Amino acid sequence: MPLNHIEHYLVLTKDLEATRDFYVNVLGMTDGERPPFDFAGNWFYLGDMACVHVAQVGGDKGMREAPEGTGTGSVDHIAFNASGLAEMLSRLDRLGIEARRRTVPDVGLKQLFIRDPNGIMIEINYGASEADS
Repeated sequence: MPLNHIEHYLVLTKDLEATRDFYVNVLGMTDGERPPFDFAGNWFYLGDMACVHVAQVGGDKGMREAPEGTGTGSVDHIAFNASGLAEMLSRLDRLGIEARRRTVPDVGLKQLFIRDPNGIMIEINYGASEADS
């Protein structure tokens, strides 16, 4: 039986508020319905798909012990396809978030790389037709 598509990824965090702020206010996701687990967390949606799950670690309402360090470990980054490059660049500038930019050779794909509050690298890809301002 072949795999069909990725369902979601889980972010373990010590700071739910900062993580929520990033995924909602920076990336523009919706904080939506989540089952009543016995640990604190959020599910962030793109349309009707919950693609990022967040769970608090440590403390009384944490999922489990806090992870060692931050970042993505052996996973280098998580990538999203997007539109509205100029709007995102404006938002990042307004929020004081620095993004590394790259254009994929021979394809022209525009890429932004930013880190979430937990050190996870987020790649955002825009079509070659989007003007880079």
